[in-house]
Amino acid sequence: MTARQRIIFLRERLNYYNYKYYIETAPVVSDFEFDTLLRELQDLEAEHPEYADPNSPTVRVGSDITNEFRSVEHSFPMLSLSNTYSTEELHEWIDRVEKEIDEPEFVCELKFDGTARSLTYEQGRLLRAVTRGDGTRGDEVTENVRTIRSVPLVLTGEGYPDFFEIRGEILMPYASFDRLNAEREAAGEPPFANPRNAAAGTLKQQQSQVVARRGLDCTLYQLAGDALPHASHWENMEAAREWGFKISDNMRICRNREQITEYIEYWDSERKALPFPTDGVVVKVNRYADRRALGATSKAPKWAVAYKFKAEQALTKLLKVTYQVGRTGAVTPVANLEPVLLAGTTVKRATLHNADQIAALDIREGDTVYVEKGGEIIPKITGVDLAQRPSDSRPLEYITECPECGATLVRYEGEAKHYCPNQSDCRPQIIGRIIHFIRRKAMDIDGLGEETVELLYENGLATCAADLYDLRAEQLAPLPRLGEKSAENIIRSIRRSVEVPFHRVLFALGIRFVGETTAKYLASHFRSLDAVMAATREELIEAEEVGEKIADSIIEYFADERNRAIIERLREAGLQFEAEQREAASEILDGLTFVISGTFADHSRDELKAMIEAHGGKNLAAVSSNTSYLLAGSKIGPTKLQKATKLGIKIISEEEFIAMIGSDETPRTTARESAEDEDANRDRTTDEKPRQIQGSLF
Repeated sequence: MTARQRIIFLRERLNYYNYKYYIETAPVVSDFEFDTLLRELQDLEAEHPEYADPNSPTVRVGSDITNEFRSVEHSFPMLSLSNTYSTEELHEWIDRVEKEIDEPEFVCELKFDGTARSLTYEQGRLLRAVTRGDGTRGDEVTENVRTIRSVPLVLTGEGYPDFFEIRGEILMPYASFDRLNAEREAAGEPPFANPRNAAAGTLKQQQSQVVARRGLDCTLYQLAGDALPHASHWENMEAAREWGFKISDNMRICRNREQITEYIEYWDSERKALPFPTDGVVVKVNRYADRRALGATSKAPKWAVAYKFKAEQALTKLLKVTYQVGRTGAVTPVANLEPVLLAGTTVKRATLHNADQIAALDIREGDTVYVEKGGEIIPKITGVDLAQRPSDSRPLEYITECPECGATLVRYEGEAKHYCPNQSDCRPQIIGRIIHFIRRKAMDIDGLGEETVELLYENGLATCAADLYDLRAEQLAPLPRLGEKSAENIIRSIRRSVEVPFHRVLFALGIRFVGETTAKYLASHFRSLDAVMAATREELIEAEEVGEKIADSIIEYFADERNRAIIERLREAGLQFEAEQREAASEILDGLTFVISGTFADHSRDELKAMIEAHGGKNLAAVSSNTSYLLAGSKIGPTKLQKATKLGIKIISEEEFIAMIGSDETPRTTARESAEDEDANRDRTTDEKPRQIQGSLF
């Protein structure tokens, strides 16, 4: 068997195993056997890049390559659904349908509480995945969606159209959601509010490798195309199931309002047992001919409606309000409740967010309160049963001192939360910053979890991140639950962390408001920590994703002598404080200086800056007489434009800049992407309206 034949064989086998495991939930091989074959395929593809395939099963693991999301026009519009919250309104809709259509047939489906996506297939292979966006255009997130195991990369069976779209919902099951939030809380990060937000945020991650680890799922519910094989929605969904798509087993054909109402009532109760979030039922007219007769408004189809479940509520007693301090000093009030069963789980605590929320609710200890989940998996208090309020209750007074260290709390202008300003001596802040520093997306120090960090702190071994690099194995070995081997592994991981790239080091510092993405932009823009530390407020704002609030936080962080002392110790430990030097592509821009302003069609500003530097040029933060060119996009800053015009500085477009550095330099959204556009859209002009199909879709 040749290498090519073996690669094809392995891809077919692994696609089949994925289908059996994730679609049919009937695994036919062990995890070990699957992983062994996957590793073999990865090795073969690495040895033979000429056989690369974007739909290979190996893409499921994701990539650490940063993605940019381009805007893509939907071939078929993704309309929203009209919502109803009452049986009466639902019956009125059914009456309108029955008035227009003789003996209509309905399909009832669960309304999944995830994030909508449109998947395009050509010749049975996944071509692209696009967000809903505004219904006409959305962001392409293909590389991220390829990591979701329940999305078929290559279709099975027969009878599918040459070109079609299938719509569905990307979900985060409760198990994945709980695991993700546990990881975030352990790392000192705020948990996601609900699985829907978590799924949406995951799919906009810049690294598909991150997406692959988060355990997303995908259920499909609507076909769109010009040549669908069947005349009804139900038949096409059953066909899609045969092609390898995950189609809900809970769909039902209903022929009257009684059957529809029965379906809704059943799932309003039974949804609690589902492993994923759902917030209602979608009722659709089944036959496409009937859909065409009913038509659509500019916003929603007339042949479908969404019935939304009412949010689940429970009454319980508020026992006590306590306060938590995070790594940034933010103080969060927490309601400690008499345990109550809600949406399938026992609720004992609920966040009260901040002092304003407490005041708005007029909540008091001893109150009987309404607790709600609804779409919000994190419980929240929505009101007070005043009839059960004790006669001797007293309004709750928000604390003025930190519950951990006693420092006087502060509330910054424009902030809803109170903060403890005692960064150097407040225990949860210190521990939280160290935990943030060691997390996987930061310094990635294995073996150091929250409990171990607490042990180090309590034993005086680590009061800041820099202390980690002074640790010795003999100091760690005697600590509870460690021992010599664990201690050696921790020390080894700490030493290895000095190789972590600069942008992750910058993120690891824990500067307020500087998240993972912002850190990447700052690192790309300034190229070194010294440059970030020396930057003015105006220069910081020039970096992508950095606004005034973030800029002020960065300046405040580096103005603190204690932070600067820690940084110097980290520098001595050998951490990467500079971005890797880019290999020069040419010297064509040698001696030229550029100021970039606005937004661009094919590149981000940081990409353009990198290209300038790669070709020997220099980037400036502000327009001056020393500026050679103003590289201008849309929404250009008026001050820069005015000053450049006044000084007679040449203003060039993105296209002119690309031509300047050479015709071999192409915008990043061309090549494969433009070829795909050409194939899929058949040279559709920008003025051409999206194709309509057998009834409007959503």
